[in-house]
Amino acid sequence: MLSAEQIQQNYNTFISNIEKYIESPRKEQLLDLYKSMEETLVVAPASSKASFHNSFDGGYVDHVNRVVKCAIMVADSWFLQGARTETFTPEELVFTALNHDLGKLGIGSEPRYIPNDSEWHVKNQGANYKPNTKLPFLPVQDNSLFILQSAGIKLSINEYIAIKTHDGLYDDGNKAYLISGQNESKLRSCLSLILHQADMMASRIEWEMEWLDKVSAPVKKEVKPTTASGFKQQAEAKKLQSIGKGNTGLLNALKGI
Repeated sequence: MLSAEQIQQNYNTFISNIEKYIESPRKEQLLDLYKSMEETLVVAPASSKASFHNSFDGGYVDHVNRVVKCAIMVADSWFLQGARTETFTPEELVFTALNHDLGKLGIGSEPRYIPNDSEWHVKNQGANYKPNTKLPFLPVQDNSLFILQSAGIKLSINEYIAIKTHDGLYDDGNKAYLISGQNESKLRSCLSLILHQADMMASRIEWEMEWLDKVSAPVKKEVKPTTASGFKQQAEAKKLQSIGKGNTGLLNALKGI
């Protein structure tokens, strides 16, 4: 759960990301769009069930901000490993991260999710929210694209495909985009894959933050927490020990690389 101060801070970060990364005229268009949906935006959950992620007031913006951070980090990892940097722009990366779940806000003044008035479903299924039956059914990604189109906000082909397919192969409808036996029909940019990975990373982290300690089995042995750099050092040390087992000369040589 988030405090009022955290919700306000997340909202400020969300708006700041638009102002920092999105160029005119789309910057002003997005700011106007989200201003018109502000009442819903600020308190929207990221999902309807507690077993998913961020199913609480303000969960949506918290999730989107995390996806933006993760997308930038994941893109850096792709580039470090040799991915072509010219296949998409930084603005396309952040634009898709900002708007990938836009459809979860609903349409106009009608939110997609409303508080569940069934105490049984909340208590026994963790269904904190339920679908707003005043709205026609649209998959989240399709509603995201519909809202952007309705606001007159133009998308690049990279952005359209990334938002459309950000659920990866969890959505069978994405197979036509993501599975191909021909080079000519494969994705021309890795943006869709980066967005999917960033979304999955953010969602998993959010789930761990709320639930991992509550559902984990008893730890068999003490595991000391470590930083990302410390984890990397430990992994490299164990790898060297495994490779150089029984060969002191090889182990010493590897350490010197």
